Amino acid sequence: MEFLLYLALGACAGVLAGLFGVGGGIIIVPVLVFSFTLQGFDPSILTHLAVGTSLATIIFTSVNAVREHHRRGAVRWPIFRWMTVGILLGAGFGALTAEAISGPNLQKIIGVFALVIAAQLALDVKPKASRTVPGKLGLTMAGSVIGWASAIFGIGGGLLTVPFLTWRRVPMQQAVATSSACGLPIAVASAISFMILGWHDPLLPAHSLGFVYLPALLGIALTSMVFARLGARLAHRLSPKLLKRLFAALLFCVGLSFLF
Repeated sequence: MEFLLYLALGACAGVLAGLFGVGGGIIIVPVLVFSFTLQGFDPSILTHLAVGTSLATIIFTSVNAVREHHRRGAVRWPIFRWMTVGILLGAGFGALTAEAISGPNLQKIIGVFALVIAAQLALDVKPKASRTVPGKLGLTMAGSVIGWASAIFGIGGGLLTVPFLTWRRVPMQQAVATSSACGLPIAVASAISFMILGWHDPLLPAHSLGFVYLPALLGIALTSMVFARLGARLAHRLSPKLLKRLFAALLFCVGLSFLF
């Protein structure tokens, strides 16, 4: 039954990855926390396990989304390259930060983040495009902050990268496409960090590689790779306004459930 949940979760995450340039982690993490709680995993490590597993699934989600966006010529590869330098540094520090936070407190932090993102989506708050794309140092610094935060929240960084790029006058479709590309190094660096940090934890369930739970990773990866391409195609055809509002309502419920 849990595996069917992981398959459905992967389909949702894949569509979100392609449509909005996010890795789907903001949905994956809460559902995994709920699932792991029902399976009786230890409360002190289940949130870290959910975050690490979410980041590992984003590797698979990103690949097909990036391929579809690249095929349409929408990825700004020079931006991607210099942001990745910072992302690789920030993601490692983010994993260390998350590992140092207790499971219940980490859930509350993720809950607050979900509420903030829900408000931003519902109110359609966007930074005004007032500056041009920064240079190499600016992109590296932005990437390090995004990588650090993404590793803590178990996300692919799109919820942070897209607003940053649109603020820097990158057109929305290119911002979404480039954000999808940036999600791959975030996921790889963060997932490896969570594997290493949790490798010898005696409270982990069977079939875990550090803080990555393999059955959930397999189920989500199987469907997310297929549905990511669908989401990327929809991003070039549909106005996502209604979907953003529905996504915001879901995030609002998720945030409240983590806080209360």
